[in-house]
Formats: sequence, C-alpha cells, structure tokens
Amino acid sequence: MNEAPSPLIDFDAVGLAKLLLRAVRAGALATIDREIGYPFATLVTVATDHDGSPLLLMSKLSAHRQNLEKDPRASILLAQGGKGDPLAHPRLTVVGRASVVTHAEARARFLARHPKAKLYADFPDFAFWRLEIQNAHLNGGFARAAAISACELMTDLSGADALLAAEQDALAHLNEDHREALRLYATKLGGAPDGDWRATGLDPEGIDLAAGDLTARAVFGERITTPGRLRQRLKEMADAARAMAEDADGTRRRGTA
Repeated sequence: MNEAPSPLIDFDAVGLAKLLLRAVRAGALATIDREIGYPFATLVTVATDHDGSPLLLMSKLSAHRQNLEKDPRASILLAQGGKGDPLAHPRLTVVGRASVVTHAEARARFLARHPKAKLYADFPDFAFWRLEIQNAHLNGGFARAAAISACELMTDLSGADALLAAEQDALAHLNEDHREALRLYATKLGGAPDGDWRATGLDPEGIDLAAGDLTARAVFGERITTPGRLRQRLKEMADAARAMAEDADGTRRRGTA
C-alpha cells in the first residue's frame, strides 16, 4: 500500500522565507503602543538592506514611529497575496529591534523599491529605519510552518565589499542597457508576469526586480562577492533564461502544428 506523500517534501523553508523578505513590498508593522502597552499594527512599505534587514521610511508624526522611539521592539508580517483562501498563501513574520539608519545605501535601496517616496523622503520629519532581525517565523501554507533564525534568514556580506560598492553602477548599467535580460530574469527565472522590469537592488544572493507594483527576485544560485563574477553570473542567467524562452516557444509551436 502506497503512503500519501508528505506535505513537507520539496519545502525549502529558508528559501521561501528569503524570497518573501526580499519580494514583498508592504507589510503589517506591529509596535508596542507607548500609552497603553498593547500591540499596535499598521501598514508600511518595506525594502531591504543588503543583508536582508527590513528598511522603513517613517514620519515622526506617525503613531508607530513614536511607539518605536519609546520601545524599539517590533515585528513585520510580510504576506504573499493571491486568489482564494488568504491563509493558503505563504507569509513571514520577522521580529527584531528598530533604529534609525543614516547610511546612503539604505536610502538608495528604499527609494529604488519605492520611487514615489522620493516626493517626501527628504521632509524634515521623515527618517529611514532599519529592523535588526532577531528571529522569524514562516507559514508556507498547510503543514508548512517553520521557525527561522536570524542567521538563516539574513545574507552573509563578508568579503562582498567590492560588490556592494559597485551596486549602483551595476544597477544603472542593467537598467539602461539590459532591460530585455531583466525581463527574462523576472519571467523565466522568477516566475513573474511579463512587464517592463527594472533592477532595484542586488546582494551576494540575488537581484531584486520591479515592474510597477510587481516585484520579483532572481536568485544567483551561488554566493557572489565581486563585480567580475557578477557580470559572468548575470550572463549565465540570461543565457539560461533565453534557452527556457526558446524551449517554451518551440513547445507552443509544436502544440499548434
């Protein structure tokens, strides 16, 4: 008698958690209300620092920022939407401590993900904040839950200084000269719909993409730490994506013959 397959087969909890962390552009931020001590949840837009730490842009007039100024403990729920039962879709809760961040890279990465925020990002009451991850919990759907440590979730940046320093030049080059490759990364490697895709950020594990309100993540499949290897790997990924597109086109043609 054959046994029913386990729902945990082929479930990559850490991989899914990393994808949600990098790809979901808005989440529910829970802080501790400074007046009554109860949880206070609100919707915020989210980007990530190079290591995966969530980045937020908040006004000092907002209740959640005032809460964080008194008690920095917080959590963010990042949920992947979709049709049908909302509880059937994966979501990630990230827990940590929030603090103001002033380095230029955080600003650039947030605004690349949320370009409309440029309209108010420099207002004197706004500041960028970073959530230092303590741990996380993934619910990937039925029978697919896992506790994720900060070490598992975050991206190792050791030895990658040259890559991170070259990020903005690399993104500009990709967005100016390689939009077709970016479209292939998103659609063939990231499983996203077709669109006018652009690169918004990169780190040793992958490249973040956006097309309007859509986001995608193309994973390198290896750890990249230098601009030279980045160029090689992006070409390899583009070649693989083009081959996938050609195979799919050939299959469609044979199906209509």
